[in-house]
Amino acid sequence: MTKHRLRSRPSALAAATAAAVASLCSAHAAKADDLKRADVVGTWRLVSVETLRPNGEVSHEWMGRNPLGLIIYDATGRMAVQIMRDPRPTFAPGRLCCIPERTATPDEIGAAYMGYYAYFGTYEVDERDGAVIHRVQASLWPQEVERNYRRRAEVSGDRLTLTTPRFQWAGEQRANRLTWERAR
Repeated sequence: MTKHRLRSRPSALAAATAAAVASLCSAHAAKADDLKRADVVGTWRLVSVETLRPNGEVSHEWMGRNPLGLIIYDATGRMAVQIMRDPRPTFAPGRLCCIPERTATPDEIGAAYMGYYAYFGTYEVDERDGAVIHRVQASLWPQEVERNYRRRAEVSGDRLTLTTPRFQWAGEQRANRLTWERAR
């Protein structure tokens, strides 16, 4: 009888431990995905834009190492985002975008266009999936108008991380991860 008790006690203990660990893990997973609109409402300052490559490498090729940006989510479901590349391409001294006799070159205009990203529209929070969906109404890039963009969203303290779905670029699947800090 003693041998039987010794065998059953560790089994019962192992089962109880496994159940407790599973419960903690599922509670943590539920909490991580329990995103609410109130979590994202506000103004957020850009901390970083990272491109995630399949080999685990992180690059800053799209917007540079220290881009500037803001994303704003209001309580009524409106949003706007602006990001400026680091370093921001500029025109040669004395050149402008809109005065014919002082117009910047097509290369300067193209570089400036590619060095800035902005759109606005509405948004919704998918609480079950831990995602934010941006519904673009107007964009610097015309092909984005009326598109919907789903971003994995995680809020931790004063940090908001938005991660794009994977996309094909330069022959490989990549994703962008944008980290924001709540503006004070």
